[in-house]
Parts: sequence; C-alpha cells; structure tokens
Amino acid sequence: MIILGIILLVIGLVTGIGILWTIGVVLLVIGCVLWLLGAVGHAVGGRRHYW
Repeated sequence: MIILGIILLVIGLVTGIGILWTIGVVLLVIGCVLWLLGAVGHAVGGRRHYW
C-alpha cells in the first residue's frame, strides 16, 4: 500500500492530475499508519504484523 501510494503520488505530480496525487497521499498515510500499528504489536485486521 505504501509503494502504491508513492507510485500514484509521483505519477500525479509528473502528469499534473490532482486526483492521482490525492489518492497517492491517502494510500501513503493509511499504509504508514497500518505499518506503525503492526510494528508496535497491535493486531491489524486479525494479524500481528502488517507487511
């Protein structure tokens, strides 16, 4: 999710398409939050870690 967010963010910045940039930022933030929750030991979606 983090990698997809970065890819969409870059594509949105290069092409000037605002919706891709927005979706990229949202995916990046959600991916980082899930990664941090998994890293501190909280179960995310029934899993102990989030890859």
